[in-house]
Amino acid sequence: MLLVCEVFPCASAVCGQQCQINHCNAEYVASTSHFSGHQGEPLQVGDPCSALRAYSRCTRRTARSCRGDLVFHSAVFRIRELLAQRNCSSDGPTPSSAHPTRPFVPETCDYESRRPAGPPRRYAHCGLFGDPHLRTFRGQFQTCRAQGAWPLIDNRYLSVQVTNVPVVAGSSATATSKITVIFKVFASCTEQKVYQATTEDFPSVFLDGSRGGGSLWITERVGPRGQQVWIQARHVGATVAVRRAGRYLSFAARVPEDVLDVGNGGSLQLCRDGCPRSELIDRPLSGHPERAPAQPLPPRPGYSAELAAALCRQTLRTEDVYFQLCVFDLLATGDLDFTTAALGALEDFKALPPSQLEQTAPERPHLCSTAPPRTLGPVMTTPGLLVALFPLLLLLL
Repeated sequence: MLLVCEVFPCASAVCGQQCQINHCNAEYVASTSHFSGHQGEPLQVGDPCSALRAYSRCTRRTARSCRGDLVFHSAVFRIRELLAQRNCSSDGPTPSSAHPTRPFVPETCDYESRRPAGPPRRYAHCGLFGDPHLRTFRGQFQTCRAQGAWPLIDNRYLSVQVTNVPVVAGSSATATSKITVIFKVFASCTEQKVYQATTEDFPSVFLDGSRGGGSLWITERVGPRGQQVWIQARHVGATVAVRRAGRYLSFAARVPEDVLDVGNGGSLQLCRDGCPRSELIDRPLSGHPERAPAQPLPPRPGYSAELAAALCRQTLRTEDVYFQLCVFDLLATGDLDFTTAALGALEDFKALPPSQLEQTAPERPHLCSTAPPRTLGPVMTTPGLLVALFPLLLLLL
């Protein structure tokens, strides 16, 4: 316990109402001390550097709510000292990310276990990414302006709200800067838990500082396509994924179809209902060059139409609807991070597929179609794609 005593300063135990430094302290103690069961003797931690890194990361997550808290600032100062004394790098693996411990979930709190015998449950997928592009639970693609706060999902079990902000001055192009996910109280399975991410603060814990509770569990993934948090809600059979790529966020969810309309049936839910007509930028990608305007695509700094297509092709490999949306975003914003967002959205769709795509070959939807896709259409060539995107881009100027 010597290491623990070195870190924790002797200060008031009273923290701010929202400050989660005590949770960070407890998480650090748990990662550095394990009891053998013989007289409560602590065992030596294998890698003190990884424990300190996890502790430091936890303090960063709660920094905003701990301003002015003496315990918090003393802990941060001491962590820096110990990292330097032990020649520890601030980057590297952490115990919580390498060996997460998931809570036990009883059958009554497991959606699949408590369902009656019969046909398998059917699941729906919703995704929001880029400028922003919405894939509804019905498989429709829409591109929306939707500036400000908008509800994606709102039912008895789960509420999701996003906030979209302008991307480029003088344009109506927007992208998501904040996502709030609320898991509501459900019997004895979980208390209410709130997860909130912004472009500046992307935590891997709920607002109360916990990584899980009851039938809820958060896992964090960091890779070449940015940061990602997965939240599994076993009691409702839902999985929510939130990504951060550059300055913006994206969202994906897989939810059982039989819970989509439970409660708040009359309220607006973009994942279920789509965007209001007044917010739609709705032009199908027909691929008929003769119907398109003759004037060139409006340029954005740094990207011609051909270069945008080449960059998206390099990232996405296949010229499908996500490729089309990637090109649209590059031409509309000039922000290369949107190529990463498109690839992340495609990967989330594959990882959290709707039921019909688990049972049949993937279908190719058209951008902003007004009905679910029914057949695989031909892949649009780059010239046809760029011509078809032109009316959409004009609406953003």
